[in-house]
Amino acid sequence: MPSTEELVNDALSGSVRALAKLITLVENEMPEALEALRRLYPKTGKAFIIGITGPPGSGKSTLTDKITKELRKKDFTVGIIAVDPTSPFTGGALLGDRLRMQDITSDEGVFVRSMATRGTLGGLTKATADTIKILDAFGKDFIIIETVGVGQDEVDIVKTADTTILISVPGLGDDIQALKAGIMEIADIFVVNKADREGADRLMTELSLMLGLSPAKSAWRPPILKTVGTLGEGISELAETILAHRKFLEEGEGLIKKRNIRAREEIINLIEKEISKYIHKMLKYDLAFDEVIEKVVAREKDPYSYAQTVTEPFARYYQIYKVDKAKV
Repeated sequence: MPSTEELVNDALSGSVRALAKLITLVENEMPEALEALRRLYPKTGKAFIIGITGPPGSGKSTLTDKITKELRKKDFTVGIIAVDPTSPFTGGALLGDRLRMQDITSDEGVFVRSMATRGTLGGLTKATADTIKILDAFGKDFIIIETVGVGQDEVDIVKTADTTILISVPGLGDDIQALKAGIMEIADIFVVNKADREGADRLMTELSLMLGLSPAKSAWRPPILKTVGTLGEGISELAETILAHRKFLEEGEGLIKKRNIRAREEIINLIEKEISKYIHKMLKYDLAFDEVIEKVVAREKDPYSYAQTVTEPFARYYQIYKVDKAKV
């Protein structure tokens, strides 16, 4: 196995093999992954990230494939992260999405990686964010994240993507069911796929009405586009709309704002993960912890007080930090 430094240097030199090995490191949370990400980070920040989400069966993989081909026609390089359901046997991705993209995997300008959700509610794991950075440093112009399938609370993609595309299709019963609550607010572009089906126009009208009722006001009004992914209809217009949204973000402060929010979220999540890791280690070797559990179950001690006792050092640090900041 090459050293971390060798893998990073090879990946930056264009080695697809080294790129794949680096992604495997972050997926498996290997100790070397952190050092690799530290080395790669200064090379990131250039790729534009597209999130594609929608209910299962809406044609996300087909549209990902077609959008990639349109971007390749414009000579852009593309990295694809296809988030698949987790296998109950191996814990890995089921690879269903990758099977649908076989004709673009041979393109040297395209890199496809399937990743498992591993039970993450929003469908995106920390490994997804790390893989984006690796593909970004590798030099991909666009990185497309195709989610496993969206539910009403699964809005993680908006925290990760620069442009979020929400796909719906007519004929799924309650057509708007997957677009309720926070889902409506996450999309920059709405797509009615399989628009050759009956009910497509009605779905377009419903989406337009729901957008009109949205309290959020922005200079960018999310367009609603029709596509038939299997036939390639509407794909060119969709690709042009993605580029138009990128131009809109770059000309204003939208892209900077999105990436500032993303960086803030990432730093907070990393800190929380580090703190959680040490608390788990501490409790693992605390012989008195089993006694505490027994007392909690017997209602002789409440879990809230114990949690406050364990986190007391952080509370003290906060008080000191607050006083120091007040002096500045």
